[in-house]
Amino acid sequence: MRTRTKLSAVVLGVVTAGAFALSTGAASGHGYTDLPISRQKLCANGTVTGCGDIQYEPQSVEGPKGFPAAGPADGQLCNGGLSRFAQLSSPVTPSGGAWPTTRVTGGQSYTFRWQFTAMHATTDFKYYVTRQGWNQNHPLSRSDLTLTPFLTVPYNGQRPPQTLSHSGTLPTGLSGHHVILAVWTIADTGNAFYACSDVTF
Repeated sequence: MRTRTKLSAVVLGVVTAGAFALSTGAASGHGYTDLPISRQKLCANGTVTGCGDIQYEPQSVEGPKGFPAAGPADGQLCNGGLSRFAQLSSPVTPSGGAWPTTRVTGGQSYTFRWQFTAMHATTDFKYYVTRQGWNQNHPLSRSDLTLTPFLTVPYNGQRPPQTLSHSGTLPTGLSGHHVILAVWTIADTGNAFYACSDVTF
């Protein structure tokens, strides 16, 4: 009886440790933008349907950091280089329509917001936007973007709260449909999180 109790305790301990490892390791979620609303959030809230796995885990678009010198390959920026989230990099939604856009105004302050499911030590947040006249008919590439971020928010290794907002001035001289690429760079891993938001200036 005593042996059975000890064995049960060991098994319970192993199961608990395993569950904890899963909840804190690579299997856990991380973060995404919902202001302006990102493609992954549009999939998660059902505004865009047929998105596949990303609808269940909008927080998981994690790829190599170092953008624009490194990071995901051209054509895979919006899905962080993860093939199972490839729908995010398509210039059209899974149903073939245009990605819904958020209306913004150049030269005005805008509040960007992230939602986090795992609060990693953070280097910074950077925001890039497409150039005027960019090619909207192919997956987003570096050549489509102004590669100097229009907003950089240093975070000095701190961990963000569950919801984080910060404000910055949107660039001027843009009109029509554009994509804002938000990059959350993690301080203590080799990765960053990517989110593409479609906007109309």
